[in-house]
Amino acid sequence: MKVTVLGSGSWGTALTILLARNGHEVCLLGRDPDEIGSLNALRENIRYLGGFAIPGNVSFGLLSEYSGDSEMCVIAVPSGAVRSVVQGLKGSHSLVVLCSKGLESSSGKLMTEVVSEVLTDSEVGALSGPNLAMEIARGVPTLAISAFSKRATAELVRDTFISGAFRVSIGDDIVGVELAGALKNVLAIGAGLSDGLGFGDNTKGAFLSRGLMEMAKLGSAMGARPETFLGPAGVGDLFATAASTLSRNYRLGRSLAEGATLREAQDQLGQVAEGVPTSEATILLARKYGVETPVFGAVEAVIRGRVTAHQAVTLLMDRVSRFEDFIG
Repeated sequence: MKVTVLGSGSWGTALTILLARNGHEVCLLGRDPDEIGSLNALRENIRYLGGFAIPGNVSFGLLSEYSGDSEMCVIAVPSGAVRSVVQGLKGSHSLVVLCSKGLESSSGKLMTEVVSEVLTDSEVGALSGPNLAMEIARGVPTLAISAFSKRATAELVRDTFISGAFRVSIGDDIVGVELAGALKNVLAIGAGLSDGLGFGDNTKGAFLSRGLMEMAKLGSAMGARPETFLGPAGVGDLFATAASTLSRNYRLGRSLAEGATLREAQDQLGQVAEGVPTSEATILLARKYGVETPVFGAVEAVIRGRVTAHQAVTLLMDRVSRFEDFIG
């Protein structure tokens, strides 16, 4: 297939390498002319995913020049940029695969909702799972799920991405798959906070289990199937992201617990940690659907500096205390 990948960061580059290894003709697009020039010259993403040669069946270009002449458009830009990127697209886009994992911070909307609002004639779905960019590029075995309303489309996306090390199942629970992929980033920040405070695996296990319950409750209220959160897009992705130092969200949480400000932690990463804006959007959704989410509220309160990490732990352990004062 002819596939266009939007987003030349680590995630977009990893997906490009995966698709190219599968034999597809891939065009990787980014915003920065210097970065695209470097990719063309070196055939390696030195800044975001160094050490992996980009196959010869990959071309590079600028997002502003995209003409929409591919059979599949894969979106892998940070969630905060999705709306502006798709608004600037030219041409037609019959099939769009959302690989960005986040929520629109101002509205709480899923990325598939955002894209569908802009590209009204496109068929839009999500691909998600325990998929760390570095491990995808290394060819480490993992799973993902292709979620589309039409089975035939889910199967087409599956067949495009599947390989010996990247197995893909299909489903139609787009809300559940996408929500799980977004919310686990917030919980990964919390896991980093726990480790940064010096607590043990018991603490982190307790935190993640409660967070997973809240995730599933919110998903159910939004029409998702609870079992989706027990699959690769839910607990699988949560475990990978919350337990790995490759995870940007985990590293940001750990930095916060060790005394860094949010700005300092973000500067240390040098990349977007999706859990930061998603934490605010999660609170919006929880209020909208009337679901109590004290774990997500605690993480969001720490991120925004309304409580310290230690205070958040104390409040979570004392369930008599309520979080309304802190999620503001």
